[in-house]
Amino acid sequence: MPRVSFTFRGLLAPVLTPFNNDSTRTLNLSVIPQYANHLANKKVNAVLVNGTSGEGPSMSTSERKLVAEAWASAVRTTKQHLMIQVGGASLPDVLELAKHAESIKADSILCLPELYFKPSTSEQLKDYLRLVSSAAPNTPLLYYHIPIFTNVNVHMGEFLESLNEEIPTFVGIKFTSPNLQEGARALRANNSKFVVFLGNNELMDAACAIGMNSFIITSLSMFPELTVEAFTAGNAGNLLKARETQQRLTKVLTSIGKYGTFIETMKAAMSLLTNINPGPPRMPQQPLSAEGVASMAKDLQNLGFSVNL
Repeated sequence: MPRVSFTFRGLLAPVLTPFNNDSTRTLNLSVIPQYANHLANKKVNAVLVNGTSGEGPSMSTSERKLVAEAWASAVRTTKQHLMIQVGGASLPDVLELAKHAESIKADSILCLPELYFKPSTSEQLKDYLRLVSSAAPNTPLLYYHIPIFTNVNVHMGEFLESLNEEIPTFVGIKFTSPNLQEGARALRANNSKFVVFLGNNELMDAACAIGMNSFIITSLSMFPELTVEAFTAGNAGNLLKARETQQRLTKVLTSIGKYGTFIETMKAAMSLLTNINPGPPRMPQQPLSAEGVASMAKDLQNLGFSVNL
């Protein structure tokens, strides 16, 4: 059995990192307590910091520590589960970030693979994660599978099947892929020993149908009610309602997504739909033009959402 306990299941929000609208996109940490309260008020009781949506690999090690510390402080009030993504940097920095996450009492750690000298086998991936685990020996560790960005294609069903007790703190994965055949094998691997968080905004209904019960979903920040409704219906086995709600969520996400990349459009949508201003993304991504924001606002209104103008 793992050396650590990890009992969290359900919905977890991968939070955006707020930047100032200056030339280098400096951190705007003052937004984070407000952001935490916004999610808590919408019954979102877990957050992922410095992930893809949080632009973790675009920040320095010191910046990532500051963001993690700000969230650690905020969740002491909101009582949210705090997961911190520590990968996407050189190995010494990854190990330093893992140690830091444990020192600020993160509830769990998520880790990308090495992004340049990529692992190509389960054994290579295990060797890497074993080092990360040893840097934070008292904190649950999850692997972040997102091949569209990492181009690391180790099969997650086979990887989890191959795990015995080599990584004492390892408890599961974030599975950000549309390949639900692979996801189902991961879910059932090793007698369903490991938690699998699906990281796909548009497949909750299908994932619930194959038995998944945990999701890391960016739409929780912008569309918490709709996302929670789709999850609740799917998790209760009401697959017809889950499908209908998922279709509404997918429709609005598709409408937003046509204006730019995922993070560019999510940041714009968050400013339009909530009282949280996450600021612009960091280079090479760009904020949407004023015309793009105005057009997105009109689309959201046409779909029945109230927007800030």
